[in-house]
Amino acid sequence: MATFFLIIIYLAFISLGLPDSLLGSAWPVMRPELDAPLGAAGLLYMTIAAGTIVSSLASGTILRRFGTGRVTLVSCIMTAGALLGYSTSPSLAWLLVCAIPLGLGAGAVDAGLNNYVAAHYKAHHMSWLHCFWGVGATLGPVIMAQFISNNAWRYGYLTVAAIQCALVVILFFTLPLWDRVAKIHKANANSDHMEITDVLPDEDSSTPPLKIKGVKLALVSFLLYCGIEATIGLWGASFLVNMKDVSASTAAQWVSLYYAGITAGRFITGFITFKVSNRNLIRGGQVIALIGALLLFLPLPDSFSFAGFMIIGFGLAPIYPCMLHETPVRFGKKHSQTIMGYQMAVAYTGSTLMPPLLGLLASSITIGILPMYLVICAAALLLFSERLNAFLKKKVQTGQIVNESISS
Repeated sequence: MATFFLIIIYLAFISLGLPDSLLGSAWPVMRPELDAPLGAAGLLYMTIAAGTIVSSLASGTILRRFGTGRVTLVSCIMTAGALLGYSTSPSLAWLLVCAIPLGLGAGAVDAGLNNYVAAHYKAHHMSWLHCFWGVGATLGPVIMAQFISNNAWRYGYLTVAAIQCALVVILFFTLPLWDRVAKIHKANANSDHMEITDVLPDEDSSTPPLKIKGVKLALVSFLLYCGIEATIGLWGASFLVNMKDVSASTAAQWVSLYYAGITAGRFITGFITFKVSNRNLIRGGQVIALIGALLLFLPLPDSFSFAGFMIIGFGLAPIYPCMLHETPVRFGKKHSQTIMGYQMAVAYTGSTLMPPLLGLLASSITIGILPMYLVICAAALLLFSERLNAFLKKKVQTGQIVNESISS
């Protein structure tokens, strides 16, 4: 039963990833029809992300009151309705209205499913869970590409809305399983974190989590990571259309390779976590992502630019799930849940602010600055992460950390 139910959770994460990549793929053809400025996509994305931040911060109270199953069901209904609204919106203003429930629903599903899997399944499932988000994010541009060549982007949104509605039906009929599976795994509650040997001693409970040394470095890393991931998803197609002179449908297909890189990378990461520490996976992913960004930045043939998208996606793949799983290792178990919430909120803040920032710069300069923007952000991500690693290493040397072994 637990394995069958895990498949349902994975399907839910596919549906969570589907809408995330639609806007960036469809925007080159949506913008002229709606007579919207180029930077308006950033405003839409910021509205969606703001809703996600709000629902994520409120998710703890909501989940405790209504349960993960009900919250997931209602959230999927909200996202399906929002996507239907996108498919019929006559103007940018209506898209902004529909973006609100889309963001609110996505944030609640994300927080709820991450918490449920962390509580009831083993650690490697966290990477595979986010891999299935990548499946959805990869399929989004593929689905949209079938329609935007005929300027029928509305049918792309309608198709994804229909998939979301199908998931709503599945969730409705499997609603009783949420509590049943939770009881089966009760003895293994929070198994992801119980598998980790304490690397840091628990701080004094009176110490505010933000005052714990290293937390702010981790928060900046989350902000930069999600900013990079979201910026490529939103502006990658526009960069290819405007700077590489490819068609909108071809650009959408190439952006789907970026999400395919994330998907494949997270699937592989789930196996590698048995042998390689989270810290090394994070470092390796950051280096690979920086190399991919450099391929976009350097004056190389277009084929290198296309490959750069997939390489960046492959590099980003292990970073987010491994950083989440590393939280109790870095900062101790007492404050890990609170710090986890901060990290999620800051991550969504990065998704909210960094893509619109590029949109503003592109509107006043050119979308050709995307590669430079990515190189700077990827280098900064590596810098802050390595500073945090150096800080943790120093604590090992001073004896403040008693055990550095990490069970993945």
